Amino acid sequence: MNNGYMMLALRASGIIAITLAWIVIGLAARFNPWFDLFKHALSDLGTDRAFMPQIYNYGLIMTAFFIILFSVYLTIKARNKAETFAGAYLSIAGIFLALIGVFPGGTKPHTFVSTWFFIQAQLSVLMKSIGSLMKHRKRVAVLLLLIFMLAILGGMLRWPSVALEEVFEVILLDIYVVLEVLDIAS
Repeated sequence: MNNGYMMLALRASGIIAITLAWIVIGLAARFNPWFDLFKHALSDLGTDRAFMPQIYNYGLIMTAFFIILFSVYLTIKARNKAETFAGAYLSIAGIFLALIGVFPGGTKPHTFVSTWFFIQAQLSVLMKSIGSLMKHRKRVAVLLLLIFMLAILGGMLRWPSVALEEVFEVILLDIYVVLEVLDIAS
């Protein structure tokens, strides 16, 4: 595969990850009519209580694979150390996302791996903001910093459910990925 096609495939993996994540969440929720976005955590879709929890758990593992591929894209196109760190943090977030599928809700490591998925992903956003500032792309840096700050603020708010907070955080990460795919954040 030539380099241009490889970069295109790695770049597209970000959109594949976003799409797959929402398909997995939607499909798992569809098979579990008891699930209420206003009462539960998304991870409840992967517990023993869920019908076909493998939809959610294996789906997260597959999504993680595409996030890790996308992190390779970010690392290859990085132009400074902060941007390289952004790719590295996103790859670690991908590993933690896979671990959410391996250690579903109700298992001892679940809270740790799910919390660290979001922390590592948002550290990627922060590092990309710093990298953009280093390249004198102040508007992009401010936009990415805003995404990071919204995530921090979201973590401090009292949400009706964990799922709503998670959906908010995932949407912020989706915006980050789209900015990267469109090369707006580069």
